[in-house]
Amino acid sequence: MTDLDQLTQSLARNLKRWRNERGFTLDALAARAGVSRGMIIQIEQARTNPSVGTTVKLADALGVSITTLLDYEQGPRVTVVPPEQAVRMWSTEAGSYTALLVGTEADGPLEMWGWRLMPGDGSASDPHPSGTVELIHVTAGELTLEIGGEKHTVPAGTSAAFEANTPHTYRNEGEVPVEMTMAVSVPPAR
Repeated sequence: MTDLDQLTQSLARNLKRWRNERGFTLDALAARAGVSRGMIIQIEQARTNPSVGTTVKLADALGVSITTLLDYEQGPRVTVVPPEQAVRMWSTEAGSYTALLVGTEADGPLEMWGWRLMPGDGSASDPHPSGTVELIHVTAGELTLEIGGEKHTVPAGTSAAFEANTPHTYRNEGEVPVEMTMAVSVPPAR
C-alpha cells in the first residue's frame, strides 16, 4: 500500500468516525463545510483523495485538526513525529510544499506546519472559522503575506500573527526559497 493509499484510507475512516461522533448527517456536514454531499461520500468510501482546501474545510466544519482527521489514534501524551512521517499536504513541481509537522486536540485543534515556497510560488487559503489564529516564523527568504487584500512583508527572522477568518495568501515574490514554520489554532466546534 502506498503512502497515498494509506492517507486515503485513513481519511475515509476518520471522516466517517468524526462525522458520526459529531452527529452530523452527510447533508449537515456538506452544508457546514461547503463541500458537496457527493464529495463527502467519495472521501468516506476512499474513492478520492481530496484537495488540501477540501480537507481543511472538512476539518474546520468538524472542529478537529487535520492531524486528527488523517490519523485518529493519538496514542500517548507525547507524540514524536520523525521528519519522514510529516504529512505533505501540498506541493508544486518547482519544489514548494507544506508539511503538517505535528498537531493536538488540546482546547481545540492546534497544528504546526513546515513550509517551503520556491521563488514565484504561492498558496491561497479560504477563510477559517472565526477565532482561528495563525502564527508564522520565517527562517529563510522573504514571505509576502496577503490578508484581506492587504500585503505584509515578513523577512527571515521575523514572525507574524493574524486571525485567519478572511481569505489569505502566502507568496514568495523574491529570488530565494522561503522557509517558515506556522502554527494554527482552531477554536473547538460548538
